[in-house]
Amino acid sequence: MELDRDGIMELLPHRDPFLFLDRARVVEPGVEATAEHDVPTDAFWVPGHFPQEAVMPGVLIAEAMAQTAAIAVLAGDADKAGHAVYLVGYDKLRFRKPVRPGDTLRLSARLERSRRGMVTLEASAHVGEDRVASGTLMAVAAAADGS
Repeated sequence: MELDRDGIMELLPHRDPFLFLDRARVVEPGVEATAEHDVPTDAFWVPGHFPQEAVMPGVLIAEAMAQTAAIAVLAGDADKAGHAVYLVGYDKLRFRKPVRPGDTLRLSARLERSRRGMVTLEASAHVGEDRVASGTLMAVAAAADGS
């Protein structure tokens, strides 16, 4: 299963400027997702992070990994589409190389555990063949009423 940006927006509640996925190349519901983000040259953070040499903030890379994880969690269940998946923690999150405007960020998340509403996923981000970030994330999906 693949998703374009419109398909991603049907699944996730995120919107610009905080939607960091342009397409999902692989979606295996409840198992894994691989998505891509074309890092814009005019992104809101470019002028200030850093003025002489723009570098995508690590927290935004982590958010893009979390959005990819949310696709893996929500896909395949029409009742869950549009629900928030709340990031509750990261473990062993590491940033290895900078991500710059014009790069295509390839993000992957694979479900490792699901227990009492809490999911644990292994996530990573690559630019080309280079791994730029990775870690284990924990998240919970919100109920329809937001609880």
